[in-house]
Amino acid sequence: MLKVVVDATPLLPKPSGVGFYVTNLIRALHALQDQENFQLGIAYQPSLKNWLRGNLEFPDSIQQYSNLHLLPLPVRILNLLATVPNPLLSHFEQSFGLPDIVHGTNYAVYPCQKSLRVMNIYDLTFIKYPNYVNAVVRSYASRIQQCLKWTDLILTISESSKQDIIECLNISPNRIQVTPLASRYHTNYLSKELANKLANSIGYDFSKPYILFVSTIEPRKNINVLIGAFNLLKQKYKIDHHLILIGQKGWHYKPIFAEIERSPWSHCIHHLNYLSDELVALFYSKADVFVYPSHYEGFGLPVLEAMTLEVAVVTSNTSSLPEVAGDAALLVDPNDITGIADAILRVVGDRTLREELIRKGRAQAKRYSWERTAQETLKAYRSLLA
Repeated sequence: MLKVVVDATPLLPKPSGVGFYVTNLIRALHALQDQENFQLGIAYQPSLKNWLRGNLEFPDSIQQYSNLHLLPLPVRILNLLATVPNPLLSHFEQSFGLPDIVHGTNYAVYPCQKSLRVMNIYDLTFIKYPNYVNAVVRSYASRIQQCLKWTDLILTISESSKQDIIECLNISPNRIQVTPLASRYHTNYLSKELANKLANSIGYDFSKPYILFVSTIEPRKNINVLIGAFNLLKQKYKIDHHLILIGQKGWHYKPIFAEIERSPWSHCIHHLNYLSDELVALFYSKADVFVYPSHYEGFGLPVLEAMTLEVAVVTSNTSSLPEVAGDAALLVDPNDITGIADAILRVVGDRTLREELIRKGRAQAKRYSWERTAQETLKAYRSLLA
């Protein structure tokens, strides 16, 4: 029987990005074990802070699973040990339970000598657009180069990212498999009763129409240009809409909030910090249009989430976003404020267009599921043993 261990170290109490992927991949793989005749193990390393406190507990989100493996050193120290050959490596390798495959889920994989090694590379922002990431993320480049010395297979999340990896890292296409993401939602995720209950609990006035953005508040997401397009729509077309930005504050967020304060319509721009899945779904479901003008994405999961919850989408014509959106969104140049404003105006002003985009988006979203992601991942694992 195939034995696989997936690294769950990226899981955080408030997951986003990699955390969403790891949570849903583990859940979907776990559900497939009996049907596909393989065994799933889950590995976890404590953060340095938790390790120093003596807190070696597994995250709540994986405690319900069996076959858990705790790696007894914190991430930073173990990564340091793994950069050079040393006699301690074989000792710590025992912590994985000696599986056939070890899957590193966050731009690194442990240099096991008795297991095959799979590594996720989601995108190459830190190489292609280093000005959009902090110093920690920029350091991924050297970490990946180190891990590529022993990595047997790379998983990535779009054909666009695969091409970037081939070109920027000079990797053979045969060493890369694409396992697309999926939405955390399904079409009927919110019943009318639940939506009403949530709307009453949050106390937000949904009577005003709004434009929605959901993601981390950081430069790569191009929020300043979205605010510029919103200002233009308010000034030139006097639209009634507000602009809602949902997401945690990320790297270099202060200039974005300064841009909000400078806006003559700052009272119509609302930032909501990290919300529960249900509340984010509520804001998706009641938006007139979802706008995602990101400069660069490995996948662009919020676009798929919006389509799943039946919202018309405007997004960038760059990186993976056209691949994920298909023909179900209006695609725009992320640097063109006027073009973004025009696309938003078309959607909010044309009910027929909006309904067509919602219909196409619903069909596009059905192409993706976490079961499919797990099946493709399992197929990639088995390709190493063929």
